[in-house]
Amino acid sequence: MSEVLPNPSPPAQGDLRGVLAIPAFARLWRAMAFGSLGDWLGLLACTALAKQLAGDDYAKANVAIAGVFIVRLLPAVVIGPFAGVIVDRFDRRRLMYTCDILRAGLFISIPLIREFWWLYTATVLIEAITLFWSPAKEATVPNIVPRDRLEAANQVSMLAAYGTAPIAAAIFSLLALLHSALSIQVGSFSTNPVDLALYLDGLSFAFCAYTIYRLKEIPKSKGGPEGDKTNMMRSLIEGWKFVGSTPLIRALIVGMLGAFAAGGAVVGLARTFVGDLGGGDAAYGMLFAGVFLGLAAGMGWGPRLLSGFSRRRLFGVALTLSGVGLVFLAAIPNIVIAFITTIFLGFCAGTSWVSGFTMLGLEVRDEVRGRTFAFVQTLIRITLVLVLAVAPVIAATIGKHTLKFNNTQLIYNGAEITLLLGGILAAIVGIISYKQMDDRKGVPLWGDIMEALRGDIGVVNLHAKKGIFIAFEGGEGSGKSTQAKELKTWLESQGRVVTLSREPGGTEVGKKIRQVLLDPATGEVAPRAEALLYAADRAEHVESVIRPALDRNEVVISDRYIDSSIAYQGGGRILPSEDVLRLSRWATSGLVPDITVVLDIDPRIGLSRCMDKDRLESEPMEFHERVRRTFLELARVEPERYLVIEANQSHTEVKRIIRDRFAALLAAPENRVAK
Repeated sequence: MSEVLPNPSPPAQGDLRGVLAIPAFARLWRAMAFGSLGDWLGLLACTALAKQLAGDDYAKANVAIAGVFIVRLLPAVVIGPFAGVIVDRFDRRRLMYTCDILRAGLFISIPLIREFWWLYTATVLIEAITLFWSPAKEATVPNIVPRDRLEAANQVSMLAAYGTAPIAAAIFSLLALLHSALSIQVGSFSTNPVDLALYLDGLSFAFCAYTIYRLKEIPKSKGGPEGDKTNMMRSLIEGWKFVGSTPLIRALIVGMLGAFAAGGAVVGLARTFVGDLGGGDAAYGMLFAGVFLGLAAGMGWGPRLLSGFSRRRLFGVALTLSGVGLVFLAAIPNIVIAFITTIFLGFCAGTSWVSGFTMLGLEVRDEVRGRTFAFVQTLIRITLVLVLAVAPVIAATIGKHTLKFNNTQLIYNGAEITLLLGGILAAIVGIISYKQMDDRKGVPLWGDIMEALRGDIGVVNLHAKKGIFIAFEGGEGSGKSTQAKELKTWLESQGRVVTLSREPGGTEVGKKIRQVLLDPATGEVAPRAEALLYAADRAEHVESVIRPALDRNEVVISDRYIDSSIAYQGGGRILPSEDVLRLSRWATSGLVPDITVVLDIDPRIGLSRCMDKDRLESEPMEFHERVRRTFLELARVEPERYLVIEANQSHTEVKRIIRDRFAALLAAPENRVAK
């Protein structure tokens, strides 16, 4: 389970200026921006230098440029898996500024030596060093910004990473123009513009190192040598097991790779695709710029546009749309439409990317965060190598095809068909991710989107939790209170700390609300007023009891939770269930139980067990039958989160079924008690 930062401030999603007002993060962001600028500038300069060193040999020049891309990506395959483990064992600040100093020196050395062998060697070393710097930075950000600002922090971080690409290109072009002007004015001026770019690149990393050196707020990793004597390979394997055994993390990573592959397919095939459409270098540059403009816009404004929308849903929807955009790009062979489509595609990919990184930072424990981010970055680089290497080969193998329909003929080339296939694959990955991560099953997607656009009441659940949250639901007389106590006793015998509470009445404020709601003397209460009272009790219950216990890594058992409001006020009182759910989501900050146990019983049998009936128990049988149907409908919509048990069985049999289910839950790697 993931670490929880104390006392999160009120949500401020999309507050980009606000997160840059945090001094420590602002300084780290400046370092990231200069480092990213240097990285892009270095890529442009190194590929240009490779072409210069190859001379006039066209084939050799293409191989040399491709070699720069390959040697930049290959270290991730060998070093990437180990980089995160090392990051988790050392002082992150010291590691980061040391990496920047080394990168500065290596970039400056490239124009001084000006040989193929050193160009490739230095590039490999620079990329290897970056593999240590990046996960250290990603693991640091969640420790220096409040939880509710993490999404905004990731947005501006990615803007620094990708928004500096066009700036680097402009600087490189200006250096070339400056060189030409100086060569004309000063005949003895012979410094190569590529050399100037590499020297400037080195200075950018030197500034980055100085900034990080002064950033004392960066905490040391909790997995350092003093506190973690585990063998490195064992730590690595455990990190991979954590990713593989955690469904949410696994779905996140697969989806993020899909988003990156979609963008990479455009970059890898853009030149061939544009050439097939009759365009030249200018059109290629326009398409390349469109991808990065879309990425920057998606990272900066995508989540902000739907600030009240579930981030899990947003991730899957944006990823699916990026695949659809890729299909549309391939299907409509037109330069102008292609440019607009690449912006849209980049926007969707950027939105899913920043949403995924935010959830990843929240869900992963600090002590394994470095290796998890390193694992993700390794897979990203491997994916890029495969996309850049395989996509052109597939396109060349497919070749050119002409399709004739009556008097119309359509010419489709290999690049277009490859993009089409890539788009279909990305859309499938997006749909799978959406289904696995959807935290609002039963709520119509389109209606949810429209509500978020209108700014209706809702909440983005950005609160991760350590403990396990269990809710017991069911009709009157189902025995849920008794079974909740039995489960508490058994869990404590398994070494778990358990908090047992109830709704309404789990807090001092709740006890007063409970008296109003259940006392027959209260009389009739308007259904909406009743729903608001239950929501008020629940908001106090979550804030005062449930979330603090989860933060302490306890098991929390609640006798009734959100489903009771949906069943009683939605089903029983015939209020719109979506309204009741939205109100409860807002009251609870989107906190959802890990498991909901529904004890199902015929209302006639259940009510026969009740002696002194309270206000709700006194409702007519039709009311309780609607309540029962609603509980069962909720369980049918999301069966993986519900355990429905026939409550008319013997007490011992019901207890056995419950224990078997939770024994399996406790056996999951993320839920095991630390020894």
